[in-house]
Amino acid sequence: MAETEAALRALAHNVRSARTRAGLSLDELGRRAKVSKGALVGLEKAQGNPNFATLVRLADTLGVSVSALMEGPAEGRVRVVSADAVMPLWAGERGGEARLMLTTAGPAPVEVWRWKLEPGEEYPSHPHQAGVVETVSVTEGRMVLVVDGTEHAVEAGQTATFDGDTPHAYRGSGDRTCHLIMTVHIPPGPGSTA
Repeated sequence: MAETEAALRALAHNVRSARTRAGLSLDELGRRAKVSKGALVGLEKAQGNPNFATLVRLADTLGVSVSALMEGPAEGRVRVVSADAVMPLWAGERGGEARLMLTTAGPAPVEVWRWKLEPGEEYPSHPHQAGVVETVSVTEGRMVLVVDGTEHAVEAGQTATFDGDTPHAYRGSGDRTCHLIMTVHIPPGPGSTA
């Protein structure tokens, strides 16, 4: 329970700080991210339980990574993260999940995700901000990557990349669990120097 409270406090602080840096009021952030003002007020007070889609919309609107909204203070030069130490941000109906392992620092951060998709299980993603590039590397099993309505088979040992500013989805394929590593390359935010 203490870990959940600490995570909510970190999220509240990071959202408020990013919103202030961007010069956005609660009303304007809510309008742009399609999140109610009440939900944002609760979030900035470390109350509530925002879902994954809400976090992605807020991050995209604020020009930061999802993990930048969730992480606490920096821990040093090298950070090692174990998959079982990170709570899933998405859980599928058949047992699939997505875990945001870490995000690199700097003006153009990269998120590193670990995904597990069961056969037939799908995660549809809304388009991200312009300039976001996603890469998926299947380590076991098969998946179907759907980008702007076109399906692409990606199998173990293959990697695919695409511009994330269009509708896209990930679907487990075949007869066994698909494991993949996804990276999300985020363009420099406003005022960043690359």
